[in-house]
Amino acid sequence: MKNPTDFDFHDLQALLRFGHGQLTESCFMLLNIADPAAAKEWLRRAPVSSAKAVSPIPTTALQIAFSVEGLRVLGVREEVLAGFSDEFIVGMTGDESRSRRLGDTGKNSPEYWQWGSDPSQVPHLVLLLYAQKDGMTAWRETIENDRFAAAFQLVRVLPTDDLEDIEPFGFTDGLSQPSIDWEARQSTDLHDCDRYSNRLAVGELVLGYPNEYGLYTTRPLIDPHEDESAALLPGAEDNPSLKDFGRNGSYLVIRQLHQDVPGFWQYVDREAGFVPAKREQLAASMVGRKRNGTPLGPFVAENIPGIAQNDPVNNFTYEDDPAGHKCPIGAHIRRANPRTGDFPPGVTGFISRFIKMFGFGQRRPDEDLIASSRFHRLLRRGRNYGPILPPEEAIKPDAPEAERGLQFVVLVANISRQFEFVQNAWLVGTAFGGVQHERDPLLGGREPLPDGGTADSFTRPDPAGPRQKSCQLPQFVTVGGGGYFFMPGLRALQYIAASSLTGSDKSS
Repeated sequence: MKNPTDFDFHDLQALLRFGHGQLTESCFMLLNIADPAAAKEWLRRAPVSSAKAVSPIPTTALQIAFSVEGLRVLGVREEVLAGFSDEFIVGMTGDESRSRRLGDTGKNSPEYWQWGSDPSQVPHLVLLLYAQKDGMTAWRETIENDRFAAAFQLVRVLPTDDLEDIEPFGFTDGLSQPSIDWEARQSTDLHDCDRYSNRLAVGELVLGYPNEYGLYTTRPLIDPHEDESAALLPGAEDNPSLKDFGRNGSYLVIRQLHQDVPGFWQYVDREAGFVPAKREQLAASMVGRKRNGTPLGPFVAENIPGIAQNDPVNNFTYEDDPAGHKCPIGAHIRRANPRTGDFPPGVTGFISRFIKMFGFGQRRPDEDLIASSRFHRLLRRGRNYGPILPPEEAIKPDAPEAERGLQFVVLVANISRQFEFVQNAWLVGTAFGGVQHERDPLLGGREPLPDGGTADSFTRPDPAGPRQKSCQLPQFVTVGGGGYFFMPGLRALQYIAASSLTGSDKSS
């Protein structure tokens, strides 16, 4: 076990360790580089927040992440860029098949996005600014100094608002996050991970460290003999002769999600026969939690690593609810994190696992093997936006329309295995845990299936009788923009600022 004080927190951007929840104001700035030389000069002096704990807690914070094109404009060599993942290099909208897998079709198609609609439209970098209440104006003025004005062109400011941990549909949000195993207390051995754990290997979120497979995720490694600026970088743990550009960095995924709050509550109200108690029950079933954050059940478990025993909103799994009688299998939070271990319920050894994997011995469709959660976790750092609209007001025919939604921000070390897997297999996939022809009731699109069938329903098993089915769900969430970015460690940030500009990259 490592001592957490030994971890290289001073080289880690703070967002990987802290959510900045005490900094209630935020501003997400999408920028293009107007003058690479001026941008590098600004980056050398940028007050980027590190993950080292300090007292008192800072009243402001700044985090920076780059698109692949942003790194290219700043002079990072193509040989270095080639060490990043294909997903990052190609981009969120880089090919039609990726858009299809992410559910970015129909109303979610990139052609309708406000930004990031194709790789050439992805901003060069994103600045995430945080401040205490009434402090953002002064903080932004500090950031946007003379060098900043010469270096960057503002593309867009993503709206954010302090909704006090309540997301726009009205549910308590931000309750379930992985506990990062900074001390390396948990083994990644297959036989030690038979049950769900909320504790996650550092390498699942931070490049340059072992992940849940006990391996190092591919990232750019640089021969210091070929690049003298690489002396600024830390060494690679798995290849000490090389410098590690990725170490203490992470991929940052942003998606702007517009939420139709009146549409959601008016649909739920009609389905519930305009009965308030039934309306709340149906909405909670679709989410998987009540509006106050209480999980449906609850399904109390003992000694879940990474979760406090007395945490009523997180200390549960779905092992005692295999048919979804308490929390429907297709509920949003159950899809987003099925809370599974390496072995499914009822499996005690290799033979029974083998039988399950090949579909033998199943008594119910819901016994389908769902992938182990530990390989597909996300660290969420999003912020909501738009005016609050309580359900009691949203159900009215004249409910006020407004831009409401979520700036969905997650950090991962493997875009494909983490973000894209969860999005494709669990959220927009039409087969999950034995549930067929349904997508996520909140985030899913409603386009017909390739065979002409529909995927716009939501089912709730009822132990007292036939299952209940809500049909013709409208699309409650649409994508307004998105992109893949790399959030470097602080030493890597200095390496970027020191990279040589050549040819057309030089400012005139």
